[in-house]
Amino acid sequence: MQGLDDRTYTADAEPGDHATIAGWVHEIRDLGGIAFLILRDTTGRIQVKFEKDEMDEELVETGLGVSRESVIAVTGDVDEEPRAPTGVEVTPDSLSVVAEADTELPLDPSGKVDAELPTRLDNRTLDLRKPEVKAIFEIRAEIFRAAREAFREANATEITTPKIVATGTEGGTELFPITYFGEEAFMNQSPQLFKQLTAGSGLERVFEIGPIFRAEEHNTPRHLNEATSIDFEGAFCDHEDAMDVCESVVLAAYEAVEENCSEQLETLGLAADFEAPTDSFPRLTYEEAIERINATGKLDEQLVWGDDLPTEGEHALGQDVGEHYFVTDWPSEIKPFYIKDHDDDETLSTGFDLMHPRMELVSGGQREHRHDRLIAGFEQQGLDPDEFEYYTKMFKYGMPPHAGWAIGAERLVMTLLDLDNIREAVIFPRDRQRLSP
Repeated sequence: MQGLDDRTYTADAEPGDHATIAGWVHEIRDLGGIAFLILRDTTGRIQVKFEKDEMDEELVETGLGVSRESVIAVTGDVDEEPRAPTGVEVTPDSLSVVAEADTELPLDPSGKVDAELPTRLDNRTLDLRKPEVKAIFEIRAEIFRAAREAFREANATEITTPKIVATGTEGGTELFPITYFGEEAFMNQSPQLFKQLTAGSGLERVFEIGPIFRAEEHNTPRHLNEATSIDFEGAFCDHEDAMDVCESVVLAAYEAVEENCSEQLETLGLAADFEAPTDSFPRLTYEEAIERINATGKLDEQLVWGDDLPTEGEHALGQDVGEHYFVTDWPSEIKPFYIKDHDDDETLSTGFDLMHPRMELVSGGQREHRHDRLIAGFEQQGLDPDEFEYYTKMFKYGMPPHAGWAIGAERLVMTLLDLDNIREAVIFPRDRQRLSP
């Protein structure tokens, strides 16, 4: 078999070329005196023609005897053929089987036979050969590219924070303990504390796209135990500034998908209806949010001040607003210790959430940068400040006001593409039941 470094992708094959094309056997159609093999690579599909009476018998037997999803390399002339799926076909003068596939496949990558999500996730490599599944992750990659570009336009520097930590970011039971050289450690729930410390350095504005780990017992279509978090933190920013950056990143993601992923949207059947938001997102106060939820009449009991927004309340408000929206000015008592209160009303926090009509995407706010207030916040939430000394002591050395937020990347992909289950937005998801592959 010749080397494949100079192979031609199916999408680049032109009439008149003599090309080597490598990929997977998608389908074989034997019509008697003539047969066709459809070869698939990452760019699409191409027809390979076998005229049995005019070709080498061994070549024909090899080409028509290979099992579906085997990897092959075909070399031959590329000719125009309007009846072929892509308008061209290859007449092979050589064909080699690079890696033969079993004849019994656990799922059908052609998509003609549907498979349940657990089967798809158990056999993700095969599942990703389906164009609509591959399109999800090509779009996900474009979202990340656009987010990074938007952060850089906001003068933010990309950082990487530890995923193995001595103490949990938020305390509680949502921690995965591990053994670290004989000592107890944990998988980090969030880069929150580390990105704050970095924002307090000379970098000032920072962002990270990386994994987070939550030992939540949830088993729903919108929860994961390992997720990807898109984080921002900015020194000399307040909560309004942070929301501006958040909005710009989300808008950039939608605009990039609209501009650069038309083929993938078409594959997913979304091209006709997909439209990037063009206006700023409404900003509702928490008080306005619960009033509007109560006004919908869709809850069994009316919400009162201090209640968190239940899932059914989020859905009711999402339908009422009909677009992305922020909820601001949450009660201080239901936001984390590190969220700063308003200076003129300590019952209100600077915390905010960004909501999609289907679910929450972002949690953020301005942080408490005053050392004494920060220590008081730890104590009020039953946390021992001494366990977080690496964090709290830096607030003695000139910590500027700062604000930030985190987007659940899979939720962003899920809502942008209207996926039914968040696991469809992860190649190899981790949840309560799934640790492999």
